[in-house]
Formats: sequence, structure tokens, C-alpha cells
Amino acid sequence: MAAPIAWVGAVVHPVSGPPIADGVVVVDGAVIVAVGARADVVIPQDADVYDVSGKHIAPGIIDLHSHIGGGRLHESLGPVQPGVAAVDAIDPSHPSIDRARAGGITTVNVMPGSGKLLGGQTALLSLRPGVLIDDLLLCEDPESHRWQTASSLDAAAPDAPPARHARVCGGVKMANGTNPQGDGGDPKSRMGSAYLQRKALLDAKARAAVLDAADARAAAGWWARRRLPDVKRPEPDIAQDVLVQVVRGERIVHFHSHRADDMVTALRLREEVGPQLRLVLHHGSEGFKVAQALADAGVPLAINVLDTPGGKEETLERQLGNPAAVAELGVPVSIITDDPVQDSRLIRRSAGLAVRGGLDPVLALRALTLSPAEALGIAAQTGSLEPGKEADLIVLSGPPLSVWTHVEQTWADGVRVYDRADPAQRVFSTGGDAVVAP
Repeated sequence: MAAPIAWVGAVVHPVSGPPIADGVVVVDGAVIVAVGARADVVIPQDADVYDVSGKHIAPGIIDLHSHIGGGRLHESLGPVQPGVAAVDAIDPSHPSIDRARAGGITTVNVMPGSGKLLGGQTALLSLRPGVLIDDLLLCEDPESHRWQTASSLDAAAPDAPPARHARVCGGVKMANGTNPQGDGGDPKSRMGSAYLQRKALLDAKARAAVLDAADARAAAGWWARRRLPDVKRPEPDIAQDVLVQVVRGERIVHFHSHRADDMVTALRLREEVGPQLRLVLHHGSEGFKVAQALADAGVPLAINVLDTPGGKEETLERQLGNPAAVAELGVPVSIITDDPVQDSRLIRRSAGLAVRGGLDPVLALRALTLSPAEALGIAAQTGSLEPGKEADLIVLSGPPLSVWTHVEQTWADGVRVYDRADPAQRVFSTGGDAVVAP
């Protein structure tokens, strides 16, 4: 068994609390066991101790919206295609994953494209070492509600029937605005987009009600069953059952929405389906226009277009002050890359730009770590440096949001997955075309 690891002497940024000067972080295996000032933490006698005086330690960064993994993440089977899954297009050996690790990212939500009203299922990954996608793929354990790798869940229940489509390993990607408007069966307007999305969600809500009624009848005793309506259980459907998970709140809806009116449309759809629909708005270029509506709805906003508009007309009114404006009213804000729109290695820079736009630096660091963890429902496991959480952390050469600061090491689940001191790994931080595969 590997010895515990202790980092001593750094400024430690737990995020869940104030920075700790001359701090200590102790990890045993994949779990953080102690965080605090040097005078207050007992370091195990058998620990491997790293003196990181003058450095900074922060939680591993969580990218709530990315397209890394080298796959073609846009499909055109129809305007609404919930059966499509990003997990089937991701190559764990692709250099974009190494670049993300070099940027300090330890957890990433890989999304299908936004060219469809419902582009498919997202894939939530831990950037721990792994050869197979199931080594990285995080899926919710229905018993503990903790997120584990798909391979570990399969190992825990080897006799369970295969049910990948029913397993919750991410959310779904939805989109409105100009992206999903096109030819063929795609809508030509915002009202057509809203109609098709509304119909898909409300049809799924009706299907969920039938499934619930069938389950209730099957669970009832024979006498009670005589008084219940005879409900025929629908046949399993690989696409429709994903939408049932959505309307039941078992899958998060990650909703591409730039303009203020488009964000309000997404909020209206949520009201029609019900509060159990878990909604995260992405991009939100005009969030500052409807900040109060977002705050009243309690919906998180994931922002990337501070200086990388992606060539969209909908981003013309973007502002550096957008994160600050919505955060001021209590909207939970995350900073995202939308990689390759912005390189994963530049995610800290985006948070720094948000500070330039008026965002509190404490909230800016939170927007890279604990806020996206909360939006994904994994804050019990990661997103801050606290005992009992997964050992996802980064060692930095200076303050986390400084443009002069480098990520020196990235640790995921207690394993070092990036080391700037290693020339073979440093290239993923400094390299251009050499580490950018098509």
C-alpha cells in the first residue's frame, strides 16, 4: 500500500474556507485526510513529505462544459436525440485530455454539440489515469448516491444485467438560439425550437407518470391492486427512458443559451415541467440583463464567453462584468472553457478576467471548483480541500488567478497526472501543434 502524502508550507486554498498560510494537506490513497495550518496538523510518520513552501495549493479545477476527447461530438439523427451519448465518442488517450490536466482540470463534463435541440447525453469524467473510458467515466451509485467509475460499479455488481442507457453517468445537452436552427427536420425559429423541446419534455413527463402508475400497481398487495387501474407498462426505450430520467431530476439539463430571451425560455420550460427538472444554463452571454430572473429561479450559470465569443452574433453584448453582475444577486457562477472554443489550459485566465470585470476573487476561485461541483451534484466528493473528499488538487507556482502562475502538478484521486518538471508532460502545457491533434 502506498504511503500517505503530505504537502507542507504552501498557501492552501480550501475554497470552503479562507486561505491557510503555511498550510498542510495530507492525502491517504485517494482521499484527503487532513487540511490545516502546519501547527494544527499531525503528519503521519510514514508519510512522503513534500516541502512546497512559496507555492499555492488549490482544489482540482472542474470544467462544467467541454468537448475534449477527440471525438466528433455533433450528431444529426434528429432535432431531439436523447439516445446519443458523448461517452461513445471519447478517446481517453487523446492529447486534449492531457492538456486539460496540464491546465489543472481534474473533473470534466464532456458535452455533445449544440447544433440540436437536445444533442444527447453528457459524460462526466474524472481525469484520473485510465486506459478505458469506463476508468474515467463517473456514474451515480443508486445506493449511496456517490459518483464512482463505471468500472467500479460493474465490479460491485458483476451479475447485474447490462443497462448502460439506464445508468446515470452525466446529464443531457439542450440548446436554443441560432445554433439548432437549420434545414431538414430542424426548426427555423425560436418558437419552433421551444415547441419541440416542450413537447419532448412533457411527453416524457406523461411517460414517467405511466411508469410510476405501473410500478405502484405492481408493488401493491393483491387486494389493493384490485382497486387500482390496470396500467400497461411501456416497453423500454433507450431514448425515451433518458428523457424520463431528465423530468424526474435524475439527469441534469445543461442548456446552451446565450441571449437573455433564450435564457428566459429555458426557465419557462423548467416551470412547465416542474421544479424537479435540474437546470444549468451555459454561456449566458446576456445574463446581466436577466440576473434577477436567474436569481429568483435559483438556476446556476456557467460562463465562458469573456473574450472567446466563438463567432456567434448572440455574444456581441458580452461583458467582462457579466459574472460579477449575476453573482451579485446570488446566482451560482461557474467558469467554463467550451474547449476547443477556449483551450482548457486557459481556464484560470478566464476566472482572472472575471475578476477584472468585478467578480470577487474568492467567488472566482469558487467558480472553478466548488460551484461547478455543486451544479453537478458532486460537491460531497470534490470541489474543495476538506477531509473525506477525493484527493483532487493542484500545486501552483503562485496565486491561483495570477496570469504569471503555472500549474506545477495536478493530482486526481491521489495520483499525479501532470508534472511540469517532467519534459514529456510539460509539453502539454507549453506546446502548440505538437500536442493539438485534429
